[in-house]
Amino acid sequence: MKRILSALALILTVWSVSAERYYVNPVTGNDANTGTSKTVPFQTLDKINSLKLHPGDEVLLAMGHTHKGCMLLKNLSGSAGKPIVIASYQEDEKTAKATKPIIDAKGFLNGVLLENCSFVTISGIEISADGGAMHPGDKSSKMMRCGVLVQATEPGEYSSIALNDLTIRDVFFEEKGFVRGADEVRTANGKQNYGWGIRFINAREDARLQDLTVKGCQVENVAHTGLKFTGNNKNIRNIRVMDNTVKRTGGPGIQMSGVHQGHVKGNEVSYSGSNNDSRKWGRGSGLWTWGSSDIIIEHNTFKYANGPGDSAGCHIDYNCNNVIVQYNLSANNAGGFCEILGNNFNCAYRYNVSINDGHRVKGEDGAFQEGKIFWLSGYQGKKDRSGPFNSYFYNNTIYVKKGMVAKIAVDKASAGVLIANNIFYIEGESKAVLGDQYNPEKAGESKVHNIVFTNNLYLKKGNWPHDVLIQDDSPLYGNPAFVNAGGQQLKDYLPTNIKLVKNQGINITPLPNDSIGLFIGLKLETDILGNKLEGLPDLGAFETK
Repeated sequence: MKRILSALALILTVWSVSAERYYVNPVTGNDANTGTSKTVPFQTLDKINSLKLHPGDEVLLAMGHTHKGCMLLKNLSGSAGKPIVIASYQEDEKTAKATKPIIDAKGFLNGVLLENCSFVTISGIEISADGGAMHPGDKSSKMMRCGVLVQATEPGEYSSIALNDLTIRDVFFEEKGFVRGADEVRTANGKQNYGWGIRFINAREDARLQDLTVKGCQVENVAHTGLKFTGNNKNIRNIRVMDNTVKRTGGPGIQMSGVHQGHVKGNEVSYSGSNNDSRKWGRGSGLWTWGSSDIIIEHNTFKYANGPGDSAGCHIDYNCNNVIVQYNLSANNAGGFCEILGNNFNCAYRYNVSINDGHRVKGEDGAFQEGKIFWLSGYQGKKDRSGPFNSYFYNNTIYVKKGMVAKIAVDKASAGVLIANNIFYIEGESKAVLGDQYNPEKAGESKVHNIVFTNNLYLKKGNWPHDVLIQDDSPLYGNPAFVNAGGQQLKDYLPTNIKLVKNQGINITPLPNDSIGLFIGLKLETDILGNKLEGLPDLGAFETK
């Protein structure tokens, strides 16, 4: 009996650890093959779609080849130690290792679809989907085309999806030559059909998507958003967006709605809101959040956001709490630098550098919003304006070149505002403007209260307009003598007038009647370059030596 049980245990052990490795080559393959070696690979993605993959299984696409179609992975799950892996292989020594296999999903809804899946890793693949007539049976009321779509459509908990080193490019729903009407860019998020880079969607309240990683990916030239998370009541949780490059997206670079717990670090986002193709939306911030909580956005670069509205480097849309924007470089973004909308609680911008943000002028080139370097807006959709509440803005360095007007808006519904230890280096003029979302703010009596606005350094008087609703009660004036004012690198904004900034900051404490502060703490250990903070804070984003 013991021998039988031992044999059964051995069989079960072997069965549980066995995994298959499948190869796909569109030139040398045949779907009648076993697909389990380089010499007898499958030919098509359709064959992979017909398989029931198990924990530890691998699907490897031949490098240097274009694989037409889409990969559909539904109701599959690896395990914690044995994820299902989608990757690549080198066919022979003649194939360059740097040549990723390409999935050409022209005419399909997605390059890769992960539906109700867990413990899946996809790496080292390039995906494009440049228009194309829809294939039979591939219709959707959503009318969108994605490089990668991860979604939950059934009740349950779906976790541990990792997307690594992917290249997503040229994703459009429409064919070349399609032209959007002039009003489309004025709608809140676009109402027409678009192509998207990478999307995570969970519309079900009885499902959860969690432990999601997007790392080292390149997303470029898509009709709308590069990387988008769309949850419902924060049913997308624990996301990591690391070291990605997002360029020339027709919409925002990165966007998250309904997300709880996220870390966005080391990404380079440029030319969001691109309009160099008539199929693109033509508007979008480098990154923005909505209805999300406990999000840290740090050590990213946001440059050249374009569009007639919004299109900041990074903005915090309404219904968020505990969103921290720190250690970022924001430069040449049409919409501006700091934008915190209504019904937001305990959000912050700290230790960032802003260069020539907010250059957009309302009324010029179709712009319906002013660009702003600092904007607190009570806008929260169709509801009455309210908040934001307990907003912290400290130790930022803001540079605006001569000839550009720096604009500032503070909504009278704001409550709880801390502005301290910042450097406002504005070479030209500054002016106050009203918030101008879809239901623009109206002038009136200020209700702003719980204000700590003190100890900021200005290049000259008037850098903070006198008619803004809140005023610095202890302003400092002087020239910090940046290493290279007007440059595009972080180190260009190191002050050389050490005496003016060294230990001249104040310690940051919670606002009156705020029992929370910031969820990861108000005190930091390092500056934007990683230098240890010692003594009293310096002014701006750098610890001087």
